[in-house]
Amino acid sequence: MNHDFQYNGRTLRSTLHIPEAAGATGRPTVVFVHGFANNRMENRSFVLMSRLLESAGIASVRFDLSGHGESDGDFFDVTITGEIAETRSVVQAVRGFDFADPDRIGLVGMSMGGVVAGIVAAEEPDIRAVCLWSPAAVAPFEVSAGRLKGRDIAAEISQKGYFDADSHRMSQALVDDIAGLDVYGRSRPYAGPVRIIHGDEDDIAPLSYARRYLDHHDGNAELEVVEGADHGWATVPHRTRLHQSTLQFLRENL
Repeated sequence: MNHDFQYNGRTLRSTLHIPEAAGATGRPTVVFVHGFANNRMENRSFVLMSRLLESAGIASVRFDLSGHGESDGDFFDVTITGEIAETRSVVQAVRGFDFADPDRIGLVGMSMGGVVAGIVAAEEPDIRAVCLWSPAAVAPFEVSAGRLKGRDIAAEISQKGYFDADSHRMSQALVDDIAGLDVYGRSRPYAGPVRIIHGDEDDIAPLSYARRYLDHHDGNAELEVVEGADHGWATVPHRTRLHQSTLQFLRENL
């Protein structure tokens, strides 16, 4: 079923997956955070994962960040600071849903959504568990060096007034926000279980940046490296491995 969240005058549109078993209240519930310029389907991977969770008695909420998917707003106004705030707002609202157990809320984030999820887990109280798919922790290092996907950010913004990121108008404010983001420092305070699942053939977010999370967490994070997997989990075996690992982790920790 669909649900509209309200945040800062904007509607954030979402899809809820609620197990149908008798007495389906107080369920463990997962909030999904999609990646940069993507949406709550996440190339259908989030849909399939939500259905897997539902079959295991775990509810979930997939929402479009503002400026993405069906939600209000323009991508030109997107910032990571705003995405963190929106995700926290959705989590807070989900805690009040009848079907959700407010003490058993988990997060799953993909790519830049993984970065957001890691930070939200540390800054929003009482998140039970977090699973990061191909977290794009490289982004601040890449953007602060002035380049994105091999192109000169400042030159493009000077010429056009925006950086063309896969047909999305990326603003100077978003560039500055990403460049200044302390991914590891802000994620570090989270003390609950973290599973990071990353492919060793990821050419968007190199594996080395995922490994750095382990240096900052205090033994509560684990990294599962999937041989041959790319950033988007673009083969059937790799996506199956991703989903099954996530299901097992969340069943054990929510």
